[in-house]
Amino acid sequence: MMCGLEIHVQLETDSKLFCDCPTNYQDAPANTNICPVCLNQPGAKPHPTNEKALENAIMIALMLNCEIDKDVIYFMRKHYDYPDLPSGYQRTSVPIGIKGELNGIRIREIHAEEDPGQYKPDRGTVNFNRSGIPLVEIVTEPDIKSPTEARNFLKELIRVLQYSGAARGEGTMRADVNISINGGNRVEMKNVNSIKGAYKALNYELIRQKNMLRRGVEVKQETRAYVEATQRTVAMRLKEDADDYRFITDPDLPPMKISDETIERILKTMPEAPHNKVKRFIEEYGIDEESAKVLTSELDLAIAYEEIVKEIEPKFAAKWMRDELKRVLSYNKLDFSDSGISAKDLIEFLGMLQAKEITTKAGQRIIEQMPNNDKSPKEIAEEMGLLGVVKEDEVLAAVKQAIEENPKAVEDYLSGQKASINFLVGQVMRLTRGKADPGETVKLLRENIE
Repeated sequence: MMCGLEIHVQLETDSKLFCDCPTNYQDAPANTNICPVCLNQPGAKPHPTNEKALENAIMIALMLNCEIDKDVIYFMRKHYDYPDLPSGYQRTSVPIGIKGELNGIRIREIHAEEDPGQYKPDRGTVNFNRSGIPLVEIVTEPDIKSPTEARNFLKELIRVLQYSGAARGEGTMRADVNISINGGNRVEMKNVNSIKGAYKALNYELIRQKNMLRRGVEVKQETRAYVEATQRTVAMRLKEDADDYRFITDPDLPPMKISDETIERILKTMPEAPHNKVKRFIEEYGIDEESAKVLTSELDLAIAYEEIVKEIEPKFAAKWMRDELKRVLSYNKLDFSDSGISAKDLIEFLGMLQAKEITTKAGQRIIEQMPNNDKSPKEIAEEMGLLGVVKEDEVLAAVKQAIEENPKAVEDYLSGQKASINFLVGQVMRLTRGKADPGETVKLLRENIE
């Protein structure tokens, strides 16, 4: 399998690419965020290119390790006839960035272009609020070898875009997915609008093409649509080549040059890319790659970790944040930024664990109460009666009581069912209200049983 992606994501700007209309198209009534330029009315000329959109596209190109093309940048007219395109062409720039790379997948080129409107064939309606919103188009080489690799690449790409703050993320993503088998004809699937959709579309198309080749049927070069409801692809039209779009330079837009000063300014102000942050976390804090990837999965989480390790041992902090904090966030379906948990809260919480003011078990219960809680971790611990670790003689008394009250579990353990000790640990935790150290409890149980 050979797969290449053309990913379109809206750039984060207040106004459209060639006019002053606002970009909050989802909040506005249909066909209200429009002007003569959006609708290509006779005599309406595009404004000079939105400078913020162009700089956002440059930032994304730099974060994807692209070379910036310092030759003249200009917009082309890409002609095709569709109801959501009032001019009959889409303005798309020549490449801004070239020869990039992300996770071993080569980035061929990056463009800026304008979004078309929203056409609903089932209703016969078009909403032009979206028409003219700036897009970044990211084109990969056909380096992707499986649906899983495509999914992982898209996840990492969306993470880069979220870090950049220059684009609007997966919610505005539309991908054209190109796939061929053994160098055969290329099939393009248009407007796949989610990472999950791209994965399922590739899985289906891979099986469809394999079955055709097995029967000796040639795979046609064509454009297909992915139907989300049935998770199938259906034929739309024969695949266009570049010549079919009749590209011409747009005579209404002035050419531009990207200066060295602009590139230097963007390099100084742009955030560190997540894949670079992963490498730095491994080298600087001595944590493993899996922990580094989890901690950099959200920019706010990565920022919090770097604040925390100023006061807490990095590996200890990484383990608790990777395992327990992410478990709690996942259960509550929250991002770290929405959880109400601050770096200060985590420093206090992890400090209590390091100072053995609370046990591991107590820590797990406390962190479950931390999301969107006005109380500090210490106040939560006090309220739950979990502050303080019981003395060894109290743990020993609880161990003996658990053994005495549960002869069947003891018998099972002695007969070789070693997992039954977990039940006895639970009983000791109940008797000590979760304040016994689990490791010490297991040790005392084994000593007293054996």
